[in-house]
Amino acid sequence: MTISPKKVWFDEDSLWVELNDARILGVPLAWFPRLLNASPTQRETFELSPFGIHWDELDEDISVQGLLAGNGDMTQAPRKVA
Repeated sequence: MTISPKKVWFDEDSLWVELNDARILGVPLAWFPRLLNASPTQRETFELSPFGIHWDELDEDISVQGLLAGNGDMTQAPRKVA
């Protein structure tokens, strides 16, 4: 069984994703700077696929696998921990 996104919504600080297996994931928008800096209308203009979420206008793709692994935006250089 492929775990797919079923529903996506936002609050002030988080991206929420309901999966087809009934789990609900919440992650900080800070993990995804393109979404954090997007307008509410841009955030709401997405497409669901069997494997994730795509925002064409924002050039953002988030996989369910990445969310389950706790990964944020993989295009940014890793932060150094002091």
